[in-house]
Amino acid sequence: MTVTTAATAPPGRAATPLPAPAPRKPSRQWRIQERWAWLFVALPIALFAIFVVIPAGMALVMSFTSYSVIGDSHWVGLDNYRRLFLDPYFFIALRNTAYYTLLFVPLGILVALATALLLHRNVRVSTLFRTFFYVPVVSSTVATATIWLWLLNPQFGMVNVALGWFGIDGPAWLYDSNWAMPAIVIMSVWAGFGTNMMIYLGGLQGIPSQLYEAARIDGAGWWQQLRYIVMPSLSRTTFLVSTLLVIGAFQVFDQAYVLTKGGPGNSTITLVYYIYTQGFGNLEMGYASAISFVLFAIIAVFAVINARVTGRDNS
Repeated sequence: MTVTTAATAPPGRAATPLPAPAPRKPSRQWRIQERWAWLFVALPIALFAIFVVIPAGMALVMSFTSYSVIGDSHWVGLDNYRRLFLDPYFFIALRNTAYYTLLFVPLGILVALATALLLHRNVRVSTLFRTFFYVPVVSSTVATATIWLWLLNPQFGMVNVALGWFGIDGPAWLYDSNWAMPAIVIMSVWAGFGTNMMIYLGGLQGIPSQLYEAARIDGAGWWQQLRYIVMPSLSRTTFLVSTLLVIGAFQVFDQAYVLTKGGPGNSTITLVYYIYTQGFGNLEMGYASAISFVLFAIIAVFAVINARVTGRDNS
């Protein structure tokens, strides 16, 4: 049967459009692969729902109740959230966490970037140092904090001994309310900068070498290359690192728990540590859940602000 088209239609007769081709049915092999794909996707989604979504939903409901683990729960509505504005220890924990974040995030970025720049060379020894610098990341936080508990001892700790070599009388560190939080920041930066260093190394390896060659031909020195090539090229990497550091800073718990137990004088009580004491110490799970969702909102706000600021810099 001949299909009439615009080229073969007789004069005075409208052309008949060509029929659309029939859709091809997927083969049996394709259907099998599709089923396996859905199976592989369904497993992590199910695990995420079981261990993240459902517990988060239960915690959200619990934040509107008065639940003490050993008794019955009672619906209290927004009373737990109103209680936050009347709780002085919550604001102490919030202030300490903000202080920790202001110290930890810039110092973490600086140390990770400086180390990555030093190791960004094609020499064999750099691979060895990359391994050494990453060892604290895979080490237990409790073990790392125990080591720093000895290093920061005011009498025989190696930090004060080293300061004594230069005639500096070291502080009491963990026993001084003015130095306890900076000591925790130093320990946290040392224990976690390996991951951010590897992220920066990946970003540095993605910068085309032609940019450095063109800069050297134009007479640009090391500082000019760092300012006009490295830093703009690493803007997205810095956004990722800073976001991870902010989230980690607001979730700090292990260091304060092992090193200072929130002291001295409540100077190292963080939000997560306060959630822990309220939930497992005072058995006020409803109130602890309310603090957790306030912490989640704070982290979300800082993440959005960081994205806006970094996006403006990129543009």
